[in-house]
Amino acid sequence: MKEWNIVPLYKLQELPYANVLCYPRFELKESEKRICELERLGVTAIEFTGGKNVSTVRVLGKGCVGIVVLAHTETGKAALKIRRTDADRKGMQHEAEMLKKANMLGVGPRLLRFTQNFLLMDFIEGKLLPEWLVSLKSENNPIKTRVSSVLYELLGQCWRMDKAGLDHGELSHAPKHIIVDAQDIPHILDFETASINRKPSNLTSLCQYLFISSSIAKENIETLGRINRNILIKALRVYKQSFSKENFEKILDICGLRREA
Repeated sequence: MKEWNIVPLYKLQELPYANVLCYPRFELKESEKRICELERLGVTAIEFTGGKNVSTVRVLGKGCVGIVVLAHTETGKAALKIRRTDADRKGMQHEAEMLKKANMLGVGPRLLRFTQNFLLMDFIEGKLLPEWLVSLKSENNPIKTRVSSVLYELLGQCWRMDKAGLDHGELSHAPKHIIVDAQDIPHILDFETASINRKPSNLTSLCQYLFISSSIAKENIETLGRINRNILIKALRVYKQSFSKENFEKILDICGLRREA
């Protein structure tokens, strides 16, 4: 990484970095307040890298609520979510609370700290799920075993959230919210629209994406073996009525993901 991509806090009021700190409308007083918040979080610098652009610099992610960047802290690297100045919420507390609940279930990047405008989390380095699936085609390792392991773990995470009453809310858009790390461990990201006040649909939403109606559903079926979509849809309807272990394991069986104890 080139050193000029690593910017210390005192330089964040300079362009083009200030456009990220206070996106999309820069205000000097707001930037000063946010730099003080970063100091309290233990952030020492921001590394501008990633697959998205804000102004003329690179970032890890860009959404309706926040910009995600790579932060350098007193204890190492972390993912930092910056609240947009035009976000439809006044702070990051709700997302922090939802992520904390997910963490208790073994789901999501570990929440480190948060303030009104920032959410600091473990930095998960890896590939988004569709990119990870494509990358397997160029490798000689058994694809079915690796895909089965990742999808088994993902569905398990969804079941645990369903049982706990935590709905992610965006898993029908799984390509943007699931990353697979170098150890083939999947991580569900971005809990900004998560809720404990609506009926969860994590497993049903993810199965819809993985096996029924997305561009990668056909590839997954070809990799894992024949999956009867009609039977899966019926099983998902039963599961929606009761998030029981029996109903969950029935779905694993249909998808060819069941593991013996």
